[in-house]
Amino acid sequence: RDRHYGKAEWNGKPFSVIDTGGYVHGSEDIFEEEIRKQVRLALEEANIIFFLVDVTTGITTLDEEIAGLLRKSRKKVFLVSNKVDNNERLPLSAEFYALGLGEVYSVSAQSGSGTGELLDEAVKAFDDAGEEEDTGLPKFAIVGRPNAGKSSLVNALLGKERNIVTPIAGTTRDSINTRYNYFGHDFILIDTAGIRKKSKVEEDIEFYSVMRAIRAIEESDVCLLMIDAALGIESQDMNILHLVQTNRKGLVILVNKWDLVEGKEANTTKKFEEEIRNKISPFRDVPIVFISALTKQRIMKAIETAEEVYRNKSQKIPTRKLMDVLMPVIEGTPPPSIKGKDIRIKLIKQVPTKNPNFAFYCNLPQYIQTPYRRFLENKLRENFNFTGVPIEIVLKKS
Repeated sequence: RDRHYGKAEWNGKPFSVIDTGGYVHGSEDIFEEEIRKQVRLALEEANIIFFLVDVTTGITTLDEEIAGLLRKSRKKVFLVSNKVDNNERLPLSAEFYALGLGEVYSVSAQSGSGTGELLDEAVKAFDDAGEEEDTGLPKFAIVGRPNAGKSSLVNALLGKERNIVTPIAGTTRDSINTRYNYFGHDFILIDTAGIRKKSKVEEDIEFYSVMRAIRAIEESDVCLLMIDAALGIESQDMNILHLVQTNRKGLVILVNKWDLVEGKEANTTKKFEEEIRNKISPFRDVPIVFISALTKQRIMKAIETAEEVYRNKSQKIPTRKLMDVLMPVIEGTPPPSIKGKDIRIKLIKQVPTKNPNFAFYCNLPQYIQTPYRRFLENKLRENFNFTGVPIEIVLKKS
């Protein structure tokens, strides 16, 4: 089975959704034990919980057991009766009041019926009580597959065994936040457990670690994605990269264990770098640093690069400068005409958001296609330093 993660927004409030109905397999006993573990983890990690029950089966023994765990918790629980696909099934949801979890929300996941009312109530339950105090310092998250060397890098930076480092994948069991204030650098370092392939996330502790890693990516400003030089960039690294991009975070790729690569030639680094850029295309404008966490080779270069990406991400470009630099380029290569109509861009402004976001005001924004959007992004990157930072292009009617 699979586990899903996604970002959503309702009534102007953004949030993340994690479906825990994952990697349960084997006999009925194992199935039930895994469910219990997931409930305990969800109680520990989530802000609010949707407890999904099936209106077509009614209350099961497992439902009763889960309800018992949920009643003891202090978390806000929404009891959701699913598969209420028609009005005839609506009265059947009343049975679930017996679980003692309060209001029952009848929905149909298939048609979306009832989900609006559920989300209206859910977003009211969000609060900022669980959020950490903002120190104003940059936050760097070290992410990657298990055993890519994340904890070794933290230990090398801090000069002490902050994490248990063993050659067994998955020994870092949590995200650890550390303030780093040495050698003129000052930032918060978030070390995460390795994000494992979903098929391998079987232990409760691993599931918890993955949830924490996702949260660390969400909380960070810049992610340092560590890959193993011996393995290169693989599908699991790409999945983590997409998580970073989904959350619009700054990115530095660290190729670790470079000291162990044998038979290096003058152009080995360049070839390896080009291979990575081809795989992560179209977002190729990403710094790549070759390091060895074990021998501490180039680890300060990794930090300096992350700080540079943070500065790139934070920069604000005045409207006049954007117009002076980009308008001649746009006039020289205007958007292609559609149906005999000329598309004219008249104004460019940086939108005041946390991540670089540029609004291009034009007469027919709906006709500007993806290739021209990419052209605009490339021109922004050529003229201003946005290395390692995702850029958002918004087209607005002038």
